[in-house]
Amino acid sequence: MDATDRKILAELQADGRLTLTDLADRVRLSLSPCHRRLRALEQSGAIRGYRAYLDAHVLGLTFEALIFVTMRTSDPDILKAFEQAAIETPQILQAQRLFGDPDYLLRVIARDLPAFQQLYDEHLGALPGVQRLSSTLVMKSVVEDRPLPL
Repeated sequence: MDATDRKILAELQADGRLTLTDLADRVRLSLSPCHRRLRALEQSGAIRGYRAYLDAHVLGLTFEALIFVTMRTSDPDILKAFEQAAIETPQILQAQRLFGDPDYLLRVIARDLPAFQQLYDEHLGALPGVQRLSSTLVMKSVVEDRPLPL
């Protein structure tokens, strides 16, 4: 990856809806070389896909929490089942496995406190292998969806 590839990635992180012509202009390449580089970046996995960023508050999802999960065991099958269940839970926006204690950090979103309480009580506590949940509420997001530094 060279400086031109990094410019392409930076421009696409800023605006994923750029036309190929606009992208080529911004990185100072002709259309064909820009297209070849873009396809190579996509094929290499550097570009995983394209999507729209939605505003959770506008969509009525106003309650966000971080949940620390401590597992009962480190059995690989149980961890795999927990991770699969987390993947299948749409309210879990991020799930990260951690070193040490706790074992996982979940970023969860819900409509409001009652919806979060129902999710917490009826679903999250019943995920495979969960011993303990500890949550903290998000007061506000200071840095969110930041582009990767290139």
